[in-house]
Amino acid sequence: MTTPDPTPTETALPSGPLTGKALADQVTRGVKADLRAWNFRPHLVSVLASGDPASRVYVDSKARRAERLGVQFTARDLGDTLTDAALHAALDELSADPGVHGIMLELPLAPGLDADAALLRLAPRKDVEGLSPANLALIAAGRETEALLPPTPRSVRFLLRAALGDDLRGLNIAVIGPGRTVGRPLTFMLNNRGATVTLCNEHTRDLRRVLAPMDAIVVAVGRAALLRPDHVQPHHVVIDAGINVQPGGVVGDATPELPVRAQTPVPGGVGPLTSALMYQNLVRAVKLQRGEPVE
Repeated sequence: MTTPDPTPTETALPSGPLTGKALADQVTRGVKADLRAWNFRPHLVSVLASGDPASRVYVDSKARRAERLGVQFTARDLGDTLTDAALHAALDELSADPGVHGIMLELPLAPGLDADAALLRLAPRKDVEGLSPANLALIAAGRETEALLPPTPRSVRFLLRAALGDDLRGLNIAVIGPGRTVGRPLTFMLNNRGATVTLCNEHTRDLRRVLAPMDAIVVAVGRAALLRPDHVQPHHVVIDAGINVQPGGVVGDATPELPVRAQTPVPGGVGPLTSALMYQNLVRAVKLQRGEPVE
């Protein structure tokens, strides 16, 4: 079974920029309605254990949205010199704290820290990023309705539906980058919707040839200008889930304004919708913790 994504108001978008703001606003309205029904403020904690500048960009964005929504938000910066044991102790404390309703472990971690071991310390029903082994196992098993889904892959799937139509069955979609936060869970989530997925990595040969027959391309590596004009075709839809902090600002993994049917900009594409869906996950997490029914 799959978790019902919000239904895009469009069936297929025209060629050009594929922005996430309107879709994010749709999700946010639902989140606000749920929050108004409660007589308390859910508490969301972001845990930083690295010096990664992209992670700080994400945390600042989450904090701004939390303030607008009325969600209590705490950024716990543990620095980039801590041990695995210290990180595990902090995550254990947050998982056991009834006053904390959602936890985000910002990846990547500092060199030397074990992300797999750290994610095992998260209480699955507080894992609003959907990256704990328990949630990922449910996704891989096709049991999405029981899981908290990773917001970035869900944002990508939502934007693909907006561009290509609600039914993804039979479509060919390439995912460039088998990373933990986007590529790996997205591969299962697209398969759960009936798409045929080609997963590309740094060893993929002749990327242009591999991508040519695809209906859509998702790129999520963290390398600026990885996807170039010579890689794409006019019929492609490109979803850029990369984020790269450069002196001139934040850029994605794809060259801007590729000669394709539609492309998400960076910033303004995947990011706004990802943030909204993460807060939708917080609402779902609170309901699961309180024993309330969820969709």
